[in-house]
Amino acid sequence: MMKVGIISGTSIARSGIFDNMELQVTSTPYGEIDFKEANGIVVINRHGFRHPLPPHRTNYRGYAHLLKKKGVETTLSLNSVGSLDEDLLPGSLVSCSDYVSFAPITFIDDAQSAFAPSIDNRLLDRLEPSLSRQIVKDRIYAQTRGPRFETKAEVRILQKWGCDVVGMTFANECDLLLESGISVTSLCMIDNFAHGIGSYKLSYDLFRNLVDENQKIVDEVLEVAVELFHA
Repeated sequence: MMKVGIISGTSIARSGIFDNMELQVTSTPYGEIDFKEANGIVVINRHGFRHPLPPHRTNYRGYAHLLKKKGVETTLSLNSVGSLDEDLLPGSLVSCSDYVSFAPITFIDDAQSAFAPSIDNRLLDRLEPSLSRQIVKDRIYAQTRGPRFETKAEVRILQKWGCDVVGMTFANECDLLLESGISVTSLCMIDNFAHGIGSYKLSYDLFRNLVDENQKIVDEVLEVAVELFHA
């Protein structure tokens, strides 16, 4: 059985699914990383279980290094995103097959890299039949730095570039995991329309309320993943 990593952020912190798994802490060349592990699954809260950090301060290199050291071959990356398309409603599950980032992150800091990332979504065919809702596939993720929401002008530019969803974490994660030879399966929970999309005024309170509404969907995904991918 292959070893699987499950990576998420706020969704894991708000879920009770992994409460019975012991929290572990280990040192990496990039700082301490906390994680949970059982039955061939390594669980990462990308923001940290103990001392959560915002997206622009998240220790991506640390947990990518840890997953490689643990022998993880493939990961399910669950991300909260904003929709850039009025037809992609909050509450939708989306899988991205490519991404846009103009601030790539790497382990290779002393030489030019010819590495070209490619997402294979290898766990998707096993995951989708067990879920109660369809996954919208082959979309494009745009990453911004955060921690603030995007401006309306930034959203319009991302739309013109052909992007479908926007977030603050997935591209950094993919850069490092794929560079390390770890497969990535993308699954995004649309928690809001991006700024200027739709009829409501985007705010942090509205975003938190939508995250709360979608937690049951996220919990289902995590439960199914644990059931399918445990050793």
